[in-house]
Amino acid sequence: MRMGEAVLAYGGGRLDRAGALRTAPDRVQALLTDPRSVVLPLWRDRCLVDGDGPVRLTGDRATLVRTAATETVFLGLDGDTAVFAVDLSDLTERSAVEMAGAARAVDVRTLVGRLDPGDAAAQAYARGLLHWHRQQRYCGACGKPTAADGGGHVRACTGGECGRLLFPRIEPAVIVLVEAPGSPGRCLLARHAGAAEDAWSTLAGFVEVGESLEDAVRREMAEEAGVTVTDVRYQGSQAWPFPAGLMVGFRATATTEDVRVDGEELLAARWFTRADLRARLAAGRTLGRVDAIDHHLLHGWLADGD
Repeated sequence: MRMGEAVLAYGGGRLDRAGALRTAPDRVQALLTDPRSVVLPLWRDRCLVDGDGPVRLTGDRATLVRTAATETVFLGLDGDTAVFAVDLSDLTERSAVEMAGAARAVDVRTLVGRLDPGDAAAQAYARGLLHWHRQQRYCGACGKPTAADGGGHVRACTGGECGRLLFPRIEPAVIVLVEAPGSPGRCLLARHAGAAEDAWSTLAGFVEVGESLEDAVRREMAEEAGVTVTDVRYQGSQAWPFPAGLMVGFRATATTEDVRVDGEELLAARWFTRADLRARLAAGRTLGRVDAIDHHLLHGWLADGD
């Protein structure tokens, strides 16, 4: 399967987001009070789990946590079943766990590989949306409180002279596997500030205002590693709601082998052959985070040649 066709962690969710229902508050409310509807409780960006994974509440237990929640959002439909997420962040961790009938609160990223992809996608979606609500309780234009609307997918300023509508935003970032010009095949990996001594990863950076994704690739590679790149090729994207990212993967080809790190974000960078990467795997090293797009970029490049 080519990179662009891969279903990466936190993607490929099975929920129908049912956008048309968000503007029908009576229908959303009817779904919310339906005892068959599922509620996913979160506490301060963590999902609440029992021995089988994240808890999915229905009936009386779902009603109980909804009454204690600071925010309830409509995620969509799983077949004929409505799915909601609730934020229990105003409770203590112990109270939230007990109320949900869970065992503990954990970061969904620690569960990837053990969760069904659709469940991981739903938990990440819930996490990102509820985090956004906690950060947008006041209008950035007039300072008045905001109130949730649209099934939890918009907040409206309550200031009578303002009335600004706030929508969830994502923060796109490019992540790039840079290939050396000529043979043998090599890719550029860097050691980031704060990383372990032998931790090497692909290069990445946020997209700036007025910049295309391809422009961001060229600028970031030049700024961080002193590398001029051409032949910028899209490889795939990944939802990364930690808290609001979208990771967009590329390959690009360097015009020379010269590397000059900035000494701030990157401490070192060097070229790795495929044999080098295979040796790291044989030594028990991973290539990138197992739940992140750089893992797929590296393994895709490794599979493309000798």
